[in-house]
Amino acid sequence: MNDFLTQWGEAAYTTVGFFWMALWAFAFGYLVSSMIQVLVTQERMKQAMGGEGVKQVGLAAVFGFISSSCSFAALATTKSLFKKGAGFVPSIAFLLASTNLVIELGVVIAVFLTWQFVVGEYLGGLLLIGASWLFIRLTRPKDLIQHARERLGDDGDDRDKDLPDWKERIREYDAWKKIGKRYRMEWGMVWKDVTVGFTIAGIVAVFIPTGFYETLFIGTGSSGDGGYSFLQILEHVLIGPVMAFITFIGSMGNIPLAAVLFDNGVSFAGVMAFIFSDLVVFPVLRINAKYYGWKMALYILLTLFVSLVATTLLLHYGFSLAGLLPEGAGEGGGITDQQFFKVDYSFWLNLAFLLGSGVLGWLSTRKIHDESLKGMHEMPDKGWVATLLFWLAMVSYAWLAVGLCLKFLT
Repeated sequence: MNDFLTQWGEAAYTTVGFFWMALWAFAFGYLVSSMIQVLVTQERMKQAMGGEGVKQVGLAAVFGFISSSCSFAALATTKSLFKKGAGFVPSIAFLLASTNLVIELGVVIAVFLTWQFVVGEYLGGLLLIGASWLFIRLTRPKDLIQHARERLGDDGDDRDKDLPDWKERIREYDAWKKIGKRYRMEWGMVWKDVTVGFTIAGIVAVFIPTGFYETLFIGTGSSGDGGYSFLQILEHVLIGPVMAFITFIGSMGNIPLAAVLFDNGVSFAGVMAFIFSDLVVFPVLRINAKYYGWKMALYILLTLFVSLVATTLLLHYGFSLAGLLPEGAGEGGGITDQQFFKVDYSFWLNLAFLLGSGVLGWLSTRKIHDESLKGMHEMPDKGWVATLLFWLAMVSYAWLAVGLCLKFLT
């Protein structure tokens, strides 16, 4: 019993630590999303990213790199770009780039794993974009795209042709009031998913033994990746997303768990599939369904999953031919051994964005006087899934509160 209570405390502490690691990325991503919705006109977005060509996809990838964020925030920003007139392929390219082609993710991978995984992350991000683009061109989901645009609605965008440039609007007090309202709404869309997802991640990280991973990944423990057959590698690639589904905490938080997998002999392909799987899990599917409807959400899931499998197989055998597959286990320690709350760049970024969030929250309560900035409509969140997630979130808060008391008061 004492062991269980100790693990309960560690799981709660790990959950809070995971969220603290990702807090600034959440806030930054939602701020970018809110600013795009308020400041960028539909006409300007159509001009920059309205097509499906190389230029538009390349610009979307660069934009995603600049506005790097966690998967939840990237979903919100992608929805904003698509709603404002960006093409579907550039929108998907932005989504993949903002969650994979990011500097901070490469730094974390370098800390927990090896340089091969860093190269695989960035090269794989580009391959994911290319594979998704090819899959979309082959399947031609024109009806789904049209339905998704109609579902999002114009939200008053028919009036934005006459609005001033964003450089002028960003100086307007009313514009920042609306950015505050959008920012609050973005958090309101996903707080239940975030709470439940991070709580489950802490529980899994502490309570599930590493032997469980070895059972899932066939052939784990072979001497180097050269000891795996193609079918074993394929199984690792397919099981990687399953593990991500179970332990979902976003791309940043997944890296320590990816190191645990590598420490226990999972192949390079399996670990990369796990890292790339932050966009093919149920919380992401549910948010996409809220944005675009279930048919489009499932199509996006299929697109990303097929692209993930193709990309990780190409990476694995490409690295193998070049003699670049990592040897042995990574240097990352146990997930519960990490120091989450040390004073580093994340600490100061979190404080800055907490302060900024407080200001935006206050602005969201102010009345908007500019008629051109009115007309927001929050998408309803109803149904049994939303109700279930609400109560699971309440249970999660109770679990965390008791766990933290066990951690620090006993």
